[in-house]
Amino acid sequence: MDQLIVIVKTAGLFVVTALAEIIGCYLPYLWLRQGRSAWLLLPAALSLSLFAWLLTLHPAASGRIYASYGGVYVVTALLWLRFVDGARLTASDWLGAAITLAGMGVIVMGWQRA
Repeated sequence: MDQLIVIVKTAGLFVVTALAEIIGCYLPYLWLRQGRSAWLLLPAALSLSLFAWLLTLHPAASGRIYASYGGVYVVTALLWLRFVDGARLTASDWLGAAITLAGMGVIVMGWQRA
């Protein structure tokens, strides 16, 4: 049960980290591509700083952690695409997300053997 709690907390931290990274990159996109205010760069910088700080909170600064984070990032980015950008996700988007999460699961299962 303790292992499950650690996994759930880590997954939640992954999602928050992914959102900070996506927001930090999305705001400059709005400025550069959609002609929005350059003031968006300030919250973008803060969001990317938050992202960097959040990375330090992960259980270990290892390739396994970052590889697992990548799976959550992909799914979070697709959900951002759907709910913020309003794009309809395709079957290949869902398939790619499933494959990414399956790969993440394989990596996470290997944590216990390392």
